[in-house]
Amino acid sequence: MENYLSLYMFLAVCLLLMLGYPVAFTLAGTAIVFAAGGILLDVFDPSFLIAVPSRLYGTINNATLIAVPLFVLMGVFLEKSRVAEELLGSMARVFGRLRGGLGISVVIVGMLLAASTGIVGATVVTMGLISLPSMLRAGYSPSLAAGTICATGTLGQIIPPSIALVLLGDVISNAYQQAQLNMNIFNPKTVSVGELFIGALIPGLLLVALYILYLLACAWLRPESTPPVSAERINWTDTMKGLLPPLILISVVLGSILSGAATPTEAAGVGAVGAFVLSLIRSEMTISRLSEVVQSTLEVTCMVFMILIGAAIFSLVFRGFGGDELIRDIFGQLPGGVMGATFVVMLLIFMLGFVLDFIEITFVVVPIIGPILLTMGLDPIWLGIMIAINLQTSFLTPPFGFALFYLRGVAPESVQTSAIYRGVVPYIIIQLSVLVALWTWPELATWLPAVVKQ
Repeated sequence: MENYLSLYMFLAVCLLLMLGYPVAFTLAGTAIVFAAGGILLDVFDPSFLIAVPSRLYGTINNATLIAVPLFVLMGVFLEKSRVAEELLGSMARVFGRLRGGLGISVVIVGMLLAASTGIVGATVVTMGLISLPSMLRAGYSPSLAAGTICATGTLGQIIPPSIALVLLGDVISNAYQQAQLNMNIFNPKTVSVGELFIGALIPGLLLVALYILYLLACAWLRPESTPPVSAERINWTDTMKGLLPPLILISVVLGSILSGAATPTEAAGVGAVGAFVLSLIRSEMTISRLSEVVQSTLEVTCMVFMILIGAAIFSLVFRGFGGDELIRDIFGQLPGGVMGATFVVMLLIFMLGFVLDFIEITFVVVPIIGPILLTMGLDPIWLGIMIAINLQTSFLTPPFGFALFYLRGVAPESVQTSAIYRGVVPYIIIQLSVLVALWTWPELATWLPAVVKQ
């Protein structure tokens, strides 16, 4: 029994989280209770807990993680100043005369907003409030409108720059170094968050392109479900005023990272300041609204870092019980070698995505399985992108997908839950197709980082 205490601890955490207990305190509390029990039973070395202060100091001293509050601040500024709403209106004027044009506008704006916030719930709720009424008024099929909004809301998992990729990149980097040390490589190579951003670019844009192609196909096969919005002449001056500022800001942030001119943290700082300036120019940033922005940013940042601290304690105790060795032995006995182990891990992450948010999975699951899979020879960038898209698909899959719950909370009663479920099915198929393509051709994620690194 004592050999499986680490797995029992993991199952206990999942059960408590499903019961609704706070994530950060559940992770740390469960780990401490199991550690105390292990010490009493003489099956846990208490010296492992001595490493907790150094782990916490390393978290606080991690320059990469400073990008988290800055990207959150940038996204909240764009949301509260109604820049996203005006961006959608401008896009709708450009594409609105085409069948499916409003849906295409929603995909593009959702992509930009998702990249800015990186929080699935915030993006789905915001797009649901802004665009769902517009699509329904225009005569769009409720299922198509709901499915499009849910799908674009999850793009924050894969479209850079996003908080999800910042956090995942930091964890993957640590796991890669740990894997190399396990292989007695004492001058380990590194993988940066910027490289993960570059690796995510082709798969992310491929997803967006396939979403748009699906909408065009709906416009061709079922024209009544995607009517044009209006036939009015476009006022290009007003349209460009809504389009250019946020597009330039996001292009500068992402371009500086991809070109190597700035680190993700530095680019996030530029993005936050730029979003604040946009808010001031639009005269939307009053003192009360600025207070809302700061408070919202503080809440999200505190949540992320409290979970990170709880996950650090959990992973330390997990290793103290020999959990990493147990998982390594289990993976070694699976049929199919490294790809069989990877498939099992992807299936596990997909299932956990029904009950855990990406932050918990990133901080709890990836540090456990990451070093083991990377020791088996997987590319860290490919593994990170596969996990990101896998989680994106999980958050979209009925009946437990987070994105579905978020949209249900803001959608009018006229939009039935069954319509939301029907609407996301084609997008799930698209995302699974991209996962299969990445599995078959890993170069979709690894080619561009290798080219840029040369």
